[in-house]
Amino acid sequence: MEIAIQIRHAAWRTALPEVRHVTRKAAKAALAMKPRPDGGELAVVLADDAMLRSLNNDYRGIDKATNVLAFAYGDAAANGALGDVIISLERTAAEAKQAGCGLGDHLSHLVIHGVLHLLGYDHGNDSDAETMEALETRALAGIGIANPYAPPGAMKDHER
Repeated sequence: MEIAIQIRHAAWRTALPEVRHVTRKAAKAALAMKPRPDGGELAVVLADDAMLRSLNNDYRGIDKATNVLAFAYGDAAANGALGDVIISLERTAAEAKQAGCGLGDHLSHLVIHGVLHLLGYDHGNDSDAETMEALETRALAGIGIANPYAPPGAMKDHER
């Protein structure tokens, strides 16, 4: 699958110089969670709060910025295109700081989260949320990133 990365907010390059590499690696990890036919396209747009606020208002009727939005292209099986994942730098940086993790790690989590939405996963109820969180955790572990849902200070299995 072709992964197009568009940087629509130049501050991403300063905040995380390896942003393209981090984004591509996370997208591939998410795509590996659900086998798909070869080919197709996924776009990840690295934006700012203003763009996410505008999109959130236009498409969801929520007039505030959010961290990530995912827009499916429709029948991905027919056209091979998966959709767009759009991520806000300001929300991502603030959440990373609050969680005590690096910007790259949190960006990876949001990319994986958005791609999983495009693959048909959701978190609208407890069962779906558990499934999606398990997939996120597995994809993140595959690229060397700790479980973001683990309680602070929790020992990892390999540390016991």
